[in-house]
Amino acid sequence: MANSIMASSSKPLIFLSSNQPTRLPQIPKFSKLPQIPKPISSSSDLRTKTLSFSSATVKSLALIAAFAPPSMAEAMEKAQLFDFNLTLPIIVVEFLFLMFALDKVYYSPLGNFMDQRDASIKEKLASVKDTSAEVKELDDKAAAIMRASRAEIAAALNKMKKETQVEVEEKLAEGRKKLEVELKEALVSLEKQKEETIKALDSQIASLSEDIVKKVLPS
Repeated sequence: MANSIMASSSKPLIFLSSNQPTRLPQIPKFSKLPQIPKPISSSSDLRTKTLSFSSATVKSLALIAAFAPPSMAEAMEKAQLFDFNLTLPIIVVEFLFLMFALDKVYYSPLGNFMDQRDASIKEKLASVKDTSAEVKELDDKAAAIMRASRAEIAAALNKMKKETQVEVEEKLAEGRKKLEVELKEALVSLEKQKEETIKALDSQIASLSEDIVKKVLPS
C-alpha cells in the first residue's frame, strides 16, 4: 500500500533526517526604530534626511529579507547569482517616496497658498474695478451738480443785473427830472433878475438923462 502511494505520487518526497538540527530564523535586533523624517528646511537637512531615510529603508529591507519565505530567498539568491543589484530599485523607490512626501508636505500647500493668493488678488482687482465705477458715477454726479449750480448762479447774476439796471435807470430818470426842474427854476429866476435889472437901468438912464439935460440947458 505504501509502495503504491509512493509510486503514484509525481513529486518526490523529501525526508528530513533527525540528525540535522532545525534552525529557527533569527530576528534582527535594532536599538532604535526608524523615525519618520520631519519636513525639510534646507539642502543640508535634505541630504541628512535622505541618508537617514535610506539607512532606515535598508534596515527595513533587511528585516523583510530575514522574515521572507524560502521562495523569495531563492529568488534573491538567483538575483545574486546573476549579479542583479537591488540598489537602483531601492533608490528609485526612495526617490518616488521623497517626491510624494515633498508633494504632500511642500508643493501642495504652496500651490494652495498661491491659488488662494491669486483668488484674493482677483477679488481685490474686481473690488477696485467696482469702486472705480462708483467713483466715476460720483464724478458724474458732482459734475452735474456743478453745472446746475453754475447755471443757477448765472441766472441769479442775470436777474440781479436786470434788477440793478432797472433801479439805476429809475434813479437816473429821477435825477434827470430833478435837474430839469431845477434848470427851469433857475431860468425863471434869471429872467426875473434880468427884467428887474433892465427896469432899474431904465430908471437910472432916465434920471441921468434928465440931469444931463438940466446941466446942458440952462434954466
